[in-house]
Amino acid sequence: MLDRAQVLTALNAITDPATGQGLSDAGMVRALIVSPERIGFMLEVPQDKVTSYGPVRLAAEKLLAGLEGVRKAQVVLTAEMAPAPAKPAPARLSPQAIDQVKKAAPVAEARPDHVKQVIVVGSGKGGVGKSTVSLGLALGLQQLGLSVGFLDADIYGPSAPTLLGVRRPPEFGPDKLMVPPEAWGLKVNSVGFLVDADQAMIWRGPMASQALTQLLTQTRWGTEAEPLDVLVVDMPPGTGDVQLTLTQKTLIDGAVVVSTPQEMALSDARRAVTLFGKTGVKVLGVVENMAFFKAPEGSEIEIFGRGGAARLADAVKVPFLGEVPLDPALRAGCDDGRPLTALEPDGDMAARFKVMAQKVLDGLATATE
Repeated sequence: MLDRAQVLTALNAITDPATGQGLSDAGMVRALIVSPERIGFMLEVPQDKVTSYGPVRLAAEKLLAGLEGVRKAQVVLTAEMAPAPAKPAPARLSPQAIDQVKKAAPVAEARPDHVKQVIVVGSGKGGVGKSTVSLGLALGLQQLGLSVGFLDADIYGPSAPTLLGVRRPPEFGPDKLMVPPEAWGLKVNSVGFLVDADQAMIWRGPMASQALTQLLTQTRWGTEAEPLDVLVVDMPPGTGDVQLTLTQKTLIDGAVVVSTPQEMALSDARRAVTLFGKTGVKVLGVVENMAFFKAPEGSEIEIFGRGGAARLADAVKVPFLGEVPLDPALRAGCDDGRPLTALEPDGDMAARFKVMAQKVLDGLATATE
């Protein structure tokens, strides 16, 4: 099998028209993947140069496909996000001007093509099991009879390939859109399909935002004949660039906030609720993860306390969707790519998520009345 050094050397045979150097030496080879299944990379160029780099992308893909032992070659051409214009010094702006600048901030007015509703799942911090809950809700909605997509928007720590046991990257259709792989009844996309599992995502905010935009808008989630009912977006932790990009790039119908019971997690969950409020996104409810551990004899051990998320929901006046206990089988299923709620659709855990999914649907229906 070829190694990364051999591939980078080979790519220097393609000249970067802007610098005259080989693609590798010019630093144009981003997120290189060298695996038994495929070889590929991202070719990131300025927005006004995308058209002129089309032949370079084709030449690089042809070169990779011709290397010995390569089964599939893929080069994704992506545009750099233009730098934001410099802001005038606030001291020189009148209050009226500042208000106009705020009102001019971009606000999404449409969902991805052929997607009926978009739900985001956030937490404000990492380590609370947000991805597990996101997947559980997606599968719960699917088990209620809806067609569901699952977008892993955690650019720096993608988990969908592990959670769902999917390693096959999306193909590209004749319309140049990514055709998402399907797993356990869900259409799935993630940056984890486009990079090596052990590669660090050393991307600045604009590049991460651009990657999210591509996953969101350049994936064929549905068609005119068969639109997607719901797209569930597993958001990254925090309240930064990627989260704001999502609210600006797609119309979001509602948000679910995940927290564990202890105050340290709840304070960050409050920030997530605040973020959604400031961006005009309706919070459909709060989920308490790791609420308790059920011992073999039947007792419920409250390792992190209990009821904190319910109190938070009451304080911020949003619905409390339910509790998710610590369950070794749920953890094992996520690690093995065999989700417990999909394997045991009639089990206790699946029932919990279906109840929460129904409450989410009820909240969406209320929001549209």
